[in-house]
Amino acid sequence: MSIVDRPAKVSSSDALGTGRRKTSVARVRIRAGQGTITINGRPLEDYFVNEHERQDVLVGLLKTERRDSVDLIIKVQGGGPTGQAGACKMGIARALKIFDPTLEPILRANSLLTRDSRMKERKHYGLRGARRGTQFSKR
Repeated sequence: MSIVDRPAKVSSSDALGTGRRKTSVARVRIRAGQGTITINGRPLEDYFVNEHERQDVLVGLLKTERRDSVDLIIKVQGGGPTGQAGACKMGIARALKIFDPTLEPILRANSLLTRDSRMKERKHYGLRGARRGTQFSKR
């Protein structure tokens, strides 16, 4: 576990969590509040326009019933919308675990603390991509 992965408690009311998915990294700050979620300075509904990605971000809060009792400030970078939503989901779960350690069994039972290690396979020599070959030409 490196210094970046260590759980950090910033102040008595804030907790930090880092989430990763594909090439995206999300840094989540959680504090007691009314349920405000800000991602890169924008509200959740403006940042993630796809309903599936919004639900992916909120799953940890909904499972632990903390949607209206905490405020989230998220900074996310890299990757696309799906990877960023997955990174936010993991970061929120890790921050919730620091914020209230009694929530860890619920988060772990829903696989929210497990890193999805799938990455894009590299392009291979002589092929058009990782697996796709060139089209056969008879002439």
